[in-house]
Amino acid sequence: MKWVIRVLLALLVLGILGFFFVFPGYMMRNANQVLDREPYVPSQQAVELHKTLFIADLHCDALLWNRDLLKRSRIGHVDIPRLIEGNVALQAFTIVSKVPPGLNIERNEGKRDLITLLVIAQRWPFSTWGSLKARAVYQSQKLQRFAEKSEGRFFVIRSRQDLQDYLERRNSNPKITAGFLGAEGAQVLEGDIANLDDLFNAGIRMMAPTHFFDNDVAGSAHGVNKGGLTDLGRAMIREMEKRRMIIDLAHASAKTIDDVLAMVTRPVVVSHTGVRGTCDNQRNLSDEQIRGIAATGGVIGIGYWETAVCGKDARAIVKAMRHVADLVGVEHIALGSDFDGGVLEPFDTTGLIEITDELLKAGFSEDDVRRIMGGNVLRLLSEHLP
Repeated sequence: MKWVIRVLLALLVLGILGFFFVFPGYMMRNANQVLDREPYVPSQQAVELHKTLFIADLHCDALLWNRDLLKRSRIGHVDIPRLIEGNVALQAFTIVSKVPPGLNIERNEGKRDLITLLVIAQRWPFSTWGSLKARAVYQSQKLQRFAEKSEGRFFVIRSRQDLQDYLERRNSNPKITAGFLGAEGAQVLEGDIANLDDLFNAGIRMMAPTHFFDNDVAGSAHGVNKGGLTDLGRAMIREMEKRRMIIDLAHASAKTIDDVLAMVTRPVVVSHTGVRGTCDNQRNLSDEQIRGIAATGGVIGIGYWETAVCGKDARAIVKAMRHVADLVGVEHIALGSDFDGGVLEPFDTTGLIEITDELLKAGFSEDDVRRIMGGNVLRLLSEHLP
C-alpha cells in the first residue's frame, strides 16, 4: 500500500511541476508560431526605403507571456532586439486579461476564462489570479521594467512630450525602439469607472470596449448578444476622451461601433482587423464601418493572420490595405499585426520589409508607404496623446 501512495505522490509532484514549468512554455511556443518558408528576398528599392521608415504597429500581446523581452528569442513574434532589427520605431503592447474557452469569431460566452490558468502557471502575483484590473496593471509594470533595464534601448510612451523626446533621441540613434500600452477589453475596469484612473496612471493610453465576449461596457462582435454601449460604456467613452485616451474598436460589435462613432469627438482606431471587402467574416470591418472610422480621422490597423486577410503572406495584407485606400485614402491605414496573440503569422517583426516590398509592387508611392508603415500612427499620437 505504501508504494501506491508514493507513486501517487510522485505523479502529483510531477503534475504540479509540469503545470508550472512545462505548460507555460508549451503554450508560448505553440500559440505564436511563424510560417516555415524560404528566406524572403526583397527588392533593392524596398531595402533602401525600409531603412528610412518610421514603422509603428498598433497591436501585439507579448506582455501576456513570461518572456524576457530584452533578449532576442526564437519563440513568438516580438522582443526588443527583434523590433530594433526590423526597424520598428513604435510598438503598441496590448494587454490581454481574459479569454473564454472554445475561442471563436462567432459566439463566445464570458463566464469562464483560460487566462487564469496561464496566470497561475506563469507564477504571476497572487493579486492577478482573481482580478482583471490587477492583470492589466501588472502587465503595464512589466513593460516599464523592461524600459528601465534596457540601458536606453527601449522607452515607454505616455504623452506627446514623451513621443517628441523619443523622436529626438531616435534621430541620433536609430538602434532604439519604444512602446505604448493598450488594453483588449474594458472588463479590466471591473465594472467601476473610477478604475480608469488607475489604468491611466499605469500608463494605458488605448483601450477597446470589448474583446472576445460581451461585457458590462459593450457588446463584442464575437459575443452572445452583440449589443451596443451600456450606460457604463457611454460613461467610459466620455472619460477616455477627457483623458485623451485612444478608443480602439477592434472586436467591437456593429452596434458598439455605431454607438461609439455617434458620440466621439476625437479619432478612433481599430488596432488589428481585416476588411470584409477582401475577407468576409464576422471578425472584419464592413465598408460602412471603414468610412465611419475614417470620418473621425482615425486609422485602421490591418492584421497579418489568415482570418484577417484570407491569406498567409504580405500580398494578402496589402490587398486589404488597397481596399481601405481605395475606399477612404491611405491616411487611414496602419499596421495591426496581432503578434504574440495566439495566431500563426507569415513572419515575425523582423520581416516587415515584406509588407514594404509588396506595397511598392502594388503601386503605392514611397510617400504612401511611409504613411501606411507608421506615419499615420505617428501623426495621430503626436496630435492626440495627453
